[in-house]
Amino acid sequence: MLQTNIRRYLKHGTLPQLRLFEASARLGNFSRAAQELNMAQPTASVQIKKLTQTVGLPLFEQVGRRIFLTDAGERLYAGCGEVFRALSSLEEALNGLRALDNGHLRLAVSSAGKYFAPRLLGAFIRRYPAVQVSLETRNRQALIERLANNEDDLYIFAAPIEREDIVSQALLPNPLVVFARDDHALAHERRIGFARIAAEPFLMREPGSGTRLLAEKLFEQHGLSPKVRMELNTDEAIKEAILAGLGIAIMSRFTLGLEAGASRLVCLDVDGFPLQNHWHLAYRAGKHLSPVAREFMNFARVEARDLMTAGVAPGRG
Repeated sequence: MLQTNIRRYLKHGTLPQLRLFEASARLGNFSRAAQELNMAQPTASVQIKKLTQTVGLPLFEQVGRRIFLTDAGERLYAGCGEVFRALSSLEEALNGLRALDNGHLRLAVSSAGKYFAPRLLGAFIRRYPAVQVSLETRNRQALIERLANNEDDLYIFAAPIEREDIVSQALLPNPLVVFARDDHALAHERRIGFARIAAEPFLMREPGSGTRLLAEKLFEQHGLSPKVRMELNTDEAIKEAILAGLGIAIMSRFTLGLEAGASRLVCLDVDGFPLQNHWHLAYRAGKHLSPVAREFMNFARVEARDLMTAGVAPGRG
């Protein structure tokens, strides 16, 4: 809340008046102060008079042709120095943000995004080493709630949000695949029909997950219902359940990770898969993005595809 004892200084353009007052006190002459500030003498006189009325005390006394500060003027002159130094420090801080010298980027991503978001942020920080970043990982519903509360600068969703109050831009492909263990009965089959995998025990993410939303939509399009054996709230838990032989799952291709390596997870060759999908950058419509957030958006649009797809581990099976 604005402190009531400074309201009088906010009524009549006090900062320009203080600048004139400081010059007059420093130079000891109203005319020289007006000349330094490229101001007409009558205008300068009016501004000094208004400042005196605002303060409520005389600021100068004139002896002969010279002007001297009163006690109130001395106090105000010292205060001018403090105000100008505070504004100078503020401007230096803002310049730092404008120049990406010390900005802060707050990024929130959906669950599977944690497999590539750190790599994307790492490349961004290498370009702008002074930028600080924070990363939140949530399921789709929690991410939407964070976006509604304006808790972060930018959001990365596994699928677009079709709402008028959200600005959403496609970032890079996010293909969905059907994962199974390498010794599953369908692991070496080709062109498997969707009805065939629908008969298998399915592992599903929890309600509110974007992956679950897409999977349920796909089953609905085929007029089928999944045989859900288990619900789990992380992709790691689903991978472990697959490896334990508990069923198969539809997940982002990024779930397998960005590095090739030994894994017993395989992508089944199912008709219609990989299911084409895209990661999307999003933010609230009308939000004033910081220079850092805007630069990250530009960076991600240019670099994300090559940076991510070059490192995605090849599927097996």
